[in-house]
Amino acid sequence: MPRKIAIIADPGIDTAFALTLALFDPELEVLGIGATAGNIGYEQATRNVQIVVEQIDPPRWPRLGAALPIDYDIDATYLHGPGGLGGVEFPCANLLNQITSDRLLIDLIQLYPKEVTIVCLGPLTAVASALERDPELPFQVQQLICMGGAWRVPGDASAVAEFHFYCDPLAARQVLKAGMPITMIPLDASRNLLFSPTDLHSLPGPGSRRSQFLQKIIPPGIGATSSALGIEGLHLNDVMGILAASKPEILSSKPMVIDVETRGELTRGMSVIDPHRGKKEAPNVELVVDVEMQAAREYISSVLGGRS
Repeated sequence: MPRKIAIIADPGIDTAFALTLALFDPELEVLGIGATAGNIGYEQATRNVQIVVEQIDPPRWPRLGAALPIDYDIDATYLHGPGGLGGVEFPCANLLNQITSDRLLIDLIQLYPKEVTIVCLGPLTAVASALERDPELPFQVQQLICMGGAWRVPGDASAVAEFHFYCDPLAARQVLKAGMPITMIPLDASRNLLFSPTDLHSLPGPGSRRSQFLQKIIPPGIGATSSALGIEGLHLNDVMGILAASKPEILSSKPMVIDVETRGELTRGMSVIDPHRGKKEAPNVELVVDVEMQAAREYISSVLGGRS
């Protein structure tokens, strides 16, 4: 039976790639996708989630949630381009009266108690808001998979902070302390999956809508990453969140005690990871420390090359 998931996303090129995989993975049932600001502003994030679904036209359309009207003091348009999808413009229907992402999470988890895994591919603001609105939510969630934090590598928003945690460190801290089962995928693991120009040229299913969509948005991302970071390829960070939901056996993790710095002038959003304190108090997070990269690549090829 497919695993029921609800996704929070801030598309973003790599996030759009991750959504494409999730929506065509036969092992996953994407019940809903809630937008959040992050890589782009909240209004564009809501629009981009809808664009991805419309462009790839998956076999089953999920429910959609609008991003909360929050602007962070950072974005990632220098990597993802104007609009977040490589600067490529797509038509988009005008949906009215969408519920917000936090409300979407509450509705889906109440509908399927203890069956839904939340996969958060952006800042944790919407998840934290859902927890505030429904204090019983942590006891009804099967699992939270969280893309965020950095352990032994530098941050990508500051010297010590990963982007998602930097956007809303208070929400990150609140969620990590909520008491639900959490798998956290830090930059240490997610940065290892690189999509190269060679990978683009050999993209499976070149005639499918999903591959045609990715062929439009990936080249600008590869170019921007090369210019900004000197790396020939696109980091598929958020794909790791979908891998954790669909193929958890290819990820290795360790139980850890983890907190988030919320106020430091130089350390805002820093993940405070203590591998030793777990001997004194119960770990609150399963921290992903390794991924079988060949299996990850085979998964991408299988989903993109599969039948619609």
